[in-house]
Amino acid sequence: MDLKQTLTIGFDDTDSLKGMCTTFLAYKIVNELKKEDSEFLDYPKLIRFNPNIPWKTRGNGAISMSLRTKNPSKIKNKIKNLVEKYSDIKNGANPGLVFYQKETIPREFTEFSKLALWQLINRNYAKKFASKNNLDFFYLGNGQGLIGAIGAIGYHFDDYTLELLSYRKNSKFGKERKISTKSVIDMEKNTAPYTFNSFDAKKGRVLITPHGPDPVFYGIRGENIDSLLRATKILKSKEKLAGFMIFKSNQGTGDHLKNELNVNNLKAYASGKVTGIVSSKPKTIKGGHVLFSILSNSKEIPCAIYKPTGMTSIANNLIIGDKICIGGGVKKATKKYRRTLNVEFMEILTLKKILQETNPICNKCKKNMKSKGKNQDFQCIKCGLKSPKKEIRAMPRNIKKQLYIPKISAHRHLTRPKQRLGINNKDSKFDKSSSWFRVY
Repeated sequence: MDLKQTLTIGFDDTDSLKGMCTTFLAYKIVNELKKEDSEFLDYPKLIRFNPNIPWKTRGNGAISMSLRTKNPSKIKNKIKNLVEKYSDIKNGANPGLVFYQKETIPREFTEFSKLALWQLINRNYAKKFASKNNLDFFYLGNGQGLIGAIGAIGYHFDDYTLELLSYRKNSKFGKERKISTKSVIDMEKNTAPYTFNSFDAKKGRVLITPHGPDPVFYGIRGENIDSLLRATKILKSKEKLAGFMIFKSNQGTGDHLKNELNVNNLKAYASGKVTGIVSSKPKTIKGGHVLFSILSNSKEIPCAIYKPTGMTSIANNLIIGDKICIGGGVKKATKKYRRTLNVEFMEILTLKKILQETNPICNKCKKNMKSKGKNQDFQCIKCGLKSPKKEIRAMPRNIKKQLYIPKISAHRHLTRPKQRLGINNKDSKFDKSSSWFRVY
């Protein structure tokens, strides 16, 4: 008789801008739990929440993992001790830890998770939610980490990607990462399109290595476990690594921009999308950023496209009357600017015609006719065909009805890259072998 119980664990905010990493804590936890009589039910989940929260650290990621165990109390105590040990509390981390002990995750948790993906949630709301749902929870500091911890447990995947994160030995924390650029280029060539956002060819920039003092050496994002494992064999570095772990994630899904923003109550720091008509002529400001407004449900929404996105030339070619759908984050109002939607993608739905009076075109020669003088006919200089008046013609636009996204160097963790457009990973086939976790 199987007496094992299902235990789902969520935790967040164990890192700071000065060090540590919530995924590294997950790596340490899995390493400990593999010594116990525990059965993992899926990959550990790395969930990226609202990227517009001003006090987030790096990618605003939280972790959850589900397992079956005969001794949940022992597992809980072990994890609690690891959270205390590996949280960078002295530099501002506010870790939150949640345990849920039933097989089915209630709908309320999923709704909470959606809010954390799209809005700013008050930490007191998270504490009340945990108490109301009789959760076994623990936190240090102000409890900010409970938001991500609960959200990670409740997250529902409509699409997912995988990320292999490799970790450094303790002696290398904070030191420069050195990886062969050529090996990264080779890795991308041999694994794309099943890996993505690894190298920026235009800038000659490696995108898989972070720049902070955290324990991560590199992170490879992809669609399946085989491609990620193959990628690690191609990459070359002289640094000896501690190991790696593969996470199931919402990175590269664009999930944070699926929310329809409420234009009648546009909250600061909210993420989502809105459809409207361009209502003001685009204006370039200092730094090369472009400002314009759209009208949606009779509400005017100021919008900004920043130069690093590479989309300012598209914005500059918009005219009043174009219909667009834009996604992004709402920036808090300042003394100089109103509450503004910082654009992360723009889909042009309809382009208003620019009509212009021009000289007629010769039907035979397909050339512009020339005027013979004031109040006289127009004539083709090649065949002599005449026309009495000018024509009204729609002028070509320099932009098209299509989706525009930032260039790769400006992608956020959640940005859906071009190669993932139309892709939806839904069938979660968990590899129960040890291939997703490795200690060297």
